[in-house]
Amino acid sequence: MNHELISLSCHQAATMNFLSHYYFDRHSADCYHILGTVLPDLLKNADKNIIIHPEKLHHNNPEIASLIQGWKKHLEIDKHFHSSEFFLTHSKGLKLALRPVIEGSPVKPFFLGHIAIELILDNLLLTTKVITVHGFYDHLSSCREDVIEEFLIFSGMDDTRVFFNFFESFKRHRYLETYVDATQVAYALKRICMRVWAHPFTPEQEAAMSKVIIDYRLGIHDSFMQVFEEISQKLEV
Repeated sequence: MNHELISLSCHQAATMNFLSHYYFDRHSADCYHILGTVLPDLLKNADKNIIIHPEKLHHNNPEIASLIQGWKKHLEIDKHFHSSEFFLTHSKGLKLALRPVIEGSPVKPFFLGHIAIELILDNLLLTTKVITVHGFYDHLSSCREDVIEEFLIFSGMDDTRVFFNFFESFKRHRYLETYVDATQVAYALKRICMRVWAHPFTPEQEAAMSKVIIDYRLGIHDSFMQVFEEISQKLEV
């Protein structure tokens, strides 16, 4: 698999750091803005082929305008996060730490490093009680389906059913609650990889990955908030 294809797979497969995006608007009372901040990744999970660009649009309905503003906030946060020294350092650190334990796997270490650091950050936000997952889901549940549908159609989607099928399942199963358990980070990583590779890891590799992730998480436990503080400052400029 060449680097271009691997990069595409990383873009298509990532569940992304929902809770890390939520952190920046955790005090907002606007459920549509909150939903907008995670919609790019929700849509990517629902169907990797969905491509819309509402950040270029304007709408007079304040709820849909909030979704658009939230979407734009998501893009801005991603830009700052993926160019940050924290991300570059720790995605590489995890790549190097995971490389020897997944030898023989079709999954590339840099792919794992990219996704693993995002999942670890979500776990740390929960376990240090900076945010609560219940607040996140409460916001999503408060959004009306007709408003979301109007937004999606306005943004260029012809058939919204694939999104709503996923969205209802996402809210019902509340799998982000499992992120409070560090061992579930490795499981989530495997599930993401399975969207690209049918059998990404052996049971032995999964166990070894889990140990690497837990150890790495402990190593950044006391310093991980620096990336959120750095991005917060850039968002205020």
